[in-house]
Amino acid sequence: MLQSNFVIRLAKLYAGLFIYGIGVALTVDAAIGIAPWDVLAQGISVQSGLTFGVSTVVVSVFVLLLWIPLKVKPGIGTISNAILVGLFADLALYYLPTPDSYPLKVAMFLLGMVVISFATGMYISCGMGKGPRDGLMFGIAERAKIPFWISRSSVEVLVVIVGFLLGGQVREGTLIFALGIGYLNQLGLRLFKLADRDGRV
Repeated sequence: MLQSNFVIRLAKLYAGLFIYGIGVALTVDAAIGIAPWDVLAQGISVQSGLTFGVSTVVVSVFVLLLWIPLKVKPGIGTISNAILVGLFADLALYYLPTPDSYPLKVAMFLLGMVVISFATGMYISCGMGKGPRDGLMFGIAERAKIPFWISRSSVEVLVVIVGFLLGGQVREGTLIFALGIGYLNQLGLRLFKLADRDGRV
């Protein structure tokens, strides 16, 4: 029975991460701006001369170090998120059609945000560990006793500002994501019973 429950949770975890990758691909394919954390990685790349990919890894490692004072525990989901979401996004990008009008681009970007928020609640509800950035925002929300959407939105906006000051590119999609993903994530968490009506986790 315990083994069966573990298999179900594991399947749900990877299904959630796969859907997460699709959401990321939708926002990327819309081509109206990169996500806040990518702006930060891009800014670090500009200042340091490191490649964008290496800069992304540097950011992830730094975020994981911030887990220590917040006492967030890693799990299978932590490593799986770090490795698989990008691969799943690449797979989805191969099949996704590229929108040819601005309204369609915006619609695709917004759909991607909704998909990411649903997938976040789905994979975290397995209780097998959070991704590096989600874990950071969960830790802040729990320690500061604030709603998750405030934690996520505040961090995303701060990341955009720092990334921009370092030389990262900011477009309308970046700002939409930074300001809207916190609230959408909160809805996703409530859907999977991970946050109360006030957004507290």
